[in-house]
Amino acid sequence: MEKLSRQAASDAVHGLGWRYQLRTLRASIPADSLAEAVALAQQAVDAAGTAADQHLWLDVRRDQVLLALQTQAEQWVTEDDVQLARRISAAVGGRTRPGVRQVLEIAIDALDIDAVRPFWQALLAYAVEEDGSLSDPDRQTPPVWFQQMDAPRPQRNRVHFDVCVPHDEAANRMAAAIAAGGRLVYDAEAPAFWVLADPEGNEACVTTWQARD
Repeated sequence: MEKLSRQAASDAVHGLGWRYQLRTLRASIPADSLAEAVALAQQAVDAAGTAADQHLWLDVRRDQVLLALQTQAEQWVTEDDVQLARRISAAVGGRTRPGVRQVLEIAIDALDIDAVRPFWQALLAYAVEEDGSLSDPDRQTPPVWFQQMDAPRPQRNRVHFDVCVPHDEAANRMAAAIAAGGRLVYDAEAPAFWVLADPEGNEACVTTWQARD
């Protein structure tokens, strides 16, 4: 399965109501009810056939179905995804449309990417991709990638992650992040939140619902 260039992938589906974004073909199908959305999702799965499990992701909402196509084995768009987009669009009567306004990525600047990546992988419970970026196995939250710095930036970072976890998962998540090279910075407000930092001082909070009433 040959990977398509970004331009080729975009051009191949532009007239079908799909768009290329972040190594993925994306579209939505409007629906008037949750029941209709479920039915449309089933039509998409049926159109994809046996290829669905290796290419198609669905997010069913009461007013739309969000569709994403990517060749899982390649982590990229191939001609197979283009053909599936055509089949799905035909199966739903051409109702596919560009429905994702944007896809959020988070970039972390680092001098030693290999040193800071394990902390963020553990903190977010993400998977490491072949290119060294991190992704949510549930595909619900933004991917994280690392940008190489050539000089330190010692001032306190002005943007940080708040990672909201179930209250009984917080201790395990922090322990994993600290074992991966992080450190505890502040815990005076626990169990509402704890502040941790990666080996280069980039901060994140582990938060729960507790102690907020």
